[in-house]
Amino acid sequence: MRRREFITLVGGAAATWPIAARAQRSERTRRISVLVGLDESDLEAQKRIKAFRIGMRDLGWIEGRNIQVEIRFTGSDLESINKHVAEVTRLAPDIIVANSTPIIAALRSTKSRIPIVFAMVNDPVGQGFIASLARPEANITGFYFIDFEMVGKWINLLSDVKPSLSKVALIFNPDTSAYFDDFLRSFKMLQQPTSVEVQAVHVRSIAEVEAAIAELGRNPDSGLIAGSDIFIVGVRKTIVKLAGEHRVPVISPYRQFVVEGSLMSYGPDTADIFRRSSSYVDRILKGESPGNLPVQSPSKFELVFNLKTAKALGLSVSSSFLQLADEVIE
Repeated sequence: MRRREFITLVGGAAATWPIAARAQRSERTRRISVLVGLDESDLEAQKRIKAFRIGMRDLGWIEGRNIQVEIRFTGSDLESINKHVAEVTRLAPDIIVANSTPIIAALRSTKSRIPIVFAMVNDPVGQGFIASLARPEANITGFYFIDFEMVGKWINLLSDVKPSLSKVALIFNPDTSAYFDDFLRSFKMLQQPTSVEVQAVHVRSIAEVEAAIAELGRNPDSGLIAGSDIFIVGVRKTIVKLAGEHRVPVISPYRQFVVEGSLMSYGPDTADIFRRSSSYVDRILKGESPGNLPVQSPSKFELVFNLKTAKALGLSVSSSFLQLADEVIE
C-alpha cells in the first residue's frame, strides 16, 4: 500500500470513531482534593473515602482517566489542619471536599474562591460558613450532619436502657466543636419531656477526658454523650476503655464507637453522606455554582447497639428495644 493511500485509510477510520470516545481522549483531567479530619489509620476515615470514591465512579468519574483525587488526612490537630489547608489552596484544585468544622473554618480564612463541598459539618449557618441552607451563596455548599434536637434523642435512648438515668454529660472539645455549647442552649430552651440533667463538659486533652469520665463514674445514674467532634472521634479508644472501667453507658453518633465497645450509637450514616457528596462534586464540575446548591440534610440514620457491653454494665434491655436497632453487636 502506497503511503498516500495509507494516510487516507487511517483518516477515514478516525472519522468513524465514536464522538464520545474522541471527546474522552481530549477531556481535561479534573483535580479533587479531599480533606478528612481523621487519621489515615482510622477505619472510619477509610470507610468515608471508600464511599466517596464509589459515588464518583457511579457518576462516571474514573480516577486516572478524567479525575485525579488527592486524599489528605489531617487528624484533629489544628496545626496539621492549617498546614494541609494552606497546601491545598496553594495547589488550586478544581474542587475541595472537606470534612469537619475546623477544616471548613481554615478554608474560609484563606479567602480562596475554590469551590468547596463540605461533608458532615454541623450548624453551617450558625457558624457563619454559609448564608442559608436554601441558598448558601459564595463558594461553599454541602451536607450537614446533626442539629441540636439530636441531643434529646440521645438522652431518650440512654433512658430507655437505663431508666434510673438522672445525669448526662455531653463531652466535646470547644476548640474543634464550639457549636455544641449553642446546641445545648437551644435544646434547654425547648420544653423537655425528661427530667434528666444534661451538661456540657469541655475536654481538650486525654487527661481532661479521663477526669470527666471518672467523675461520671462516681454517680451510678449517669451517662455520657460523646459528641460529633473530630477530637472526640480521635480519642474514642480511650473513651471506650475508661467508660467500661467506670461503668458509664456511652452513646455517640458513630457506629465505630459501638464496634470498639461502647454501648450504642445513633446518628446519620457517615458513609452515605460521603457517597452523596459526590453528587454535588459532579454537578459543580459540570458547571453549576456551589452557592446555588442547597445544603442537604442526612437521609439515612442508624441505631447500633452492643449487647455484650450492655450485659457488662448490668443493663437489662427489652426485646422491643433491640428490635428497633439497625444492628445488634453480640
